[in-house]
Amino acid sequence: DARGDGGERSPDPVLGGRFTAALELAVELHREQARKGTRIPYLGHILGVAALVIEDGGSEDEIIAALLHDGPEDAGGEATLARIGERFGPEVKRIVAACSDTFETPKPPWRERKEAYLEHLEHAAPDELRVSLADKVHNARSVLADYRELGEELWSRFRGGREGTLWYYRSLAGIFARRCGGRLAEELERTVAELERLAAGTESQGSAAEPVA
Repeated sequence: DARGDGGERSPDPVLGGRFTAALELAVELHREQARKGTRIPYLGHILGVAALVIEDGGSEDEIIAALLHDGPEDAGGEATLARIGERFGPEVKRIVAACSDTFETPKPPWRERKEAYLEHLEHAAPDELRVSLADKVHNARSVLADYRELGEELWSRFRGGREGTLWYYRSLAGIFARRCGGRLAEELERTVAELERLAAGTESQGSAAEPVA
């Protein structure tokens, strides 16, 4: 509903034709994809990240980049990135590129990619940080919810396994807290802390169940 506090329709909506075109392209790029290890349409993640950027006060370029942030990495690489730049401009292209850890096929080793991405975040622009942070918050929410449901079985979905995944999210939370702060960074910190707490509890239970030599 495009109404303000007084119930009046907003005379100047922030999102217009460019947003609609980006949404259509996101559907085209991701319509046949599912979330890792599930049958949940991947578009749920795309829309969730865009919603977080909208709620965090992101610009139209940032919101469009949120809709398209996984497009090049998951559907077409450099050619898709060039297409995004031609249609939505260099700023959107830059933000989308900053959200990708590689366009190479096959991808470089997991740890190498993640360490390089963490280093990139130390120097990323504020608009790049906002979209990347929204992406990581939405992912962390999903990881935590799935871990509560699946337990240790969850880690088989991730190339980094249990220890690598926890290391990566802890590292992300620390960088975002230092670089930008704010509501989303605080949510990422809380989500990662809860994930670590649950993982530590599971580890303790496993150790207690081991027979004494």
